[in-house]
Amino acid sequence: MAGQMGRRGGASGGPGGLSFSGRELRDLLVAWLALGVAFTFFLERELTRIVFLQFQGLSLSAAAGTFAVSLLTVGIGFLLHELAHKVVAVRFGQVAAFKADYKMLGFAVLGGLVGFLFAAPGAVVHRGRLTAKQHGLIAVAGPVTNLALAVAFLVPFVASLISGAGGFLWEVARMGLQINLLLAGFNMLPFGPLDGRTVREWSTPIFLVVAVPSILLGLGALFVL
Repeated sequence: MAGQMGRRGGASGGPGGLSFSGRELRDLLVAWLALGVAFTFFLERELTRIVFLQFQGLSLSAAAGTFAVSLLTVGIGFLLHELAHKVVAVRFGQVAAFKADYKMLGFAVLGGLVGFLFAAPGAVVHRGRLTAKQHGLIAVAGPVTNLALAVAFLVPFVASLISGAGGFLWEVARMGLQINLLLAGFNMLPFGPLDGRTVREWSTPIFLVVAVPSILLGLGALFVL
């Protein structure tokens, strides 16, 4: 998601080129790690025993593997989605920066612990004058990036299916494909602060071209993969 920012503080990246402040780099790192932790708790249910200080029988190697897979798939999918918004916003002369939502990241980690996960790590905020088309292009950049990432993960996914290989690379390919299709489909819904609403307000044909396959593929990823 991307949104306009009314105040000047904390933004980076503008007409002079793409840049990142120290605060923005910190926010990106915290969001990446927090998402990895949240999805690790969500996928490795036995880790919830840590809350009750019950360490016996826990497979730390399995948890470490799940954490690595989460960082390489969920974390990268979310953050590259947001950075795509920033790149396009800067291209249009905006001052733009990613800002982590620490409250929502905390909720994501707690949600992973209890088995219900909703991740909203933050958003790219930007300021400056924009046309409706520029707003729409900034918004659509995120879901399109997720679709491109899904294609990138599809190659090793298909290769693993053909070869029958499993293990770490299989999990990265499968989860990377699934999460990026889900992110693209979810963000193209035309409601609330989601990207789909901004794209639809700019151009209904462009919205339909991107949203219909994104949502259908997202549903397929949810129920098939």
